[in-house]
Amino acid sequence: MKKLNFIKELRSFLLLWSSQTVSELGTAMTSYALIIWIYGQKGTASSITLLTICTFLPTIIFRFIAGTLADRWDKKRIMLLTDLAAACGTITVLVLYSFSTLRIWHLYVINVLLSFMNAFQNPASFVATSMLVPRKYYTRVSGLQSFSNSVVSILAPALGSCLLAFGGMTMVLVCDLVSFCVAFFVLLFFIKIPEIEYAEEKNREPFLKSCLDGVHYLRDHAALLHITLFIAIINFLAKLGNDGMISPFVLSRTGNNQQVLGMVQSAVALGLLAGSLIVTVMKPVRNKSKVVFVTTAFIFAGNVVQSLTLLPLVWCIAAFVSYIPAVIMNANLTAIMREHIPVEMQGRVFSAKDTLQNCTIPLGLFLGGVLADYVIEPFMATDSPIQELLSRFFGSGSGSGIAVMFFFVGVFGIVISLSRLKKPIYKDLNQ
Repeated sequence: MKKLNFIKELRSFLLLWSSQTVSELGTAMTSYALIIWIYGQKGTASSITLLTICTFLPTIIFRFIAGTLADRWDKKRIMLLTDLAAACGTITVLVLYSFSTLRIWHLYVINVLLSFMNAFQNPASFVATSMLVPRKYYTRVSGLQSFSNSVVSILAPALGSCLLAFGGMTMVLVCDLVSFCVAFFVLLFFIKIPEIEYAEEKNREPFLKSCLDGVHYLRDHAALLHITLFIAIINFLAKLGNDGMISPFVLSRTGNNQQVLGMVQSAVALGLLAGSLIVTVMKPVRNKSKVVFVTTAFIFAGNVVQSLTLLPLVWCIAAFVSYIPAVIMNANLTAIMREHIPVEMQGRVFSAKDTLQNCTIPLGLFLGGVLADYVIEPFMATDSPIQELLSRFFGSGSGSGIAVMFFFVGVFGIVISLSRLKKPIYKDLNQ
């Protein structure tokens, strides 16, 4: 009976979630194929990280404006328009590739434009989920979303590799477009997202002031601001470590072995899948902030383990074990935000929070690529006492410099995460 009630109460969300998952699978396959294509063209870590920077930076820059518009405008319309823009980006790549005129800089430009649209998609989707889901299901819904992300991460490398082998890049892009059509028409015809009634004075509020409401809300709620800044630090370190550098790390250490990269990425996804199942069935915990800090420490432990071995099997085991708590962390963090932010302000506060915690991601990606290609990798190829000492732990040759980065990032991440446990300010988040 409880299961039937769960499905009935979440019918619209489950329909939206499942159709969007299909579209996300198509997008993930395209992203995987393009990473392989770019690395084959350039063979450098920075060429891959620059693509990711283009994906993040415009979203971060325009998020404040997008959050205000997401609160004021029709959420469904925003989601449809941004999905349509994403499809246009895929069509452009398909046309350029079909005529053998696709260049790496084309992908950078396209990702910048899509990232701009994504600035509007994310807050609209976040608020839409809050409106479709009863409060008691917030944590479990986060688990479901993580579950679908994990399934996508598992299937994307495998399916992407198969499609590349048998149909080439064209087949991957066509499948991406088909998956978009499924999600677009389900949202257009079968999902009704309720609108929020705003007070008249709120509708007349100056746009700039409304954009800053999210920042003011975080400023007035110190615990939310502190945990947001903590995640900003974690994001920076993560992009220097295996979250941002796993592809160049594996490809460089294995001589561009795509199969090993797919295995490691699938292990990450399996860990996320296991964590998603745990979150979906477990009862919500009271001390959510403590869970966030403990789980981030476990995540960074995976960096340390991966840095100290050349065995792909150990990379996979470390990825699986360390990413189980990643889902638990994210689900509890999301539940904290939904529970402590009024739904009529979630677009603005979510955007402010997202901007603050993600502004460090481009810096981490850029610095990671530069350090790998021009500093640590060249240093590990020279003869010196320090290099000789480091090579005893991290090996030598291509990828050893990235391994050194992984180790120190992991240690710093563990220390910073555990140091938050005794801070009394986070008690307000557990009420």
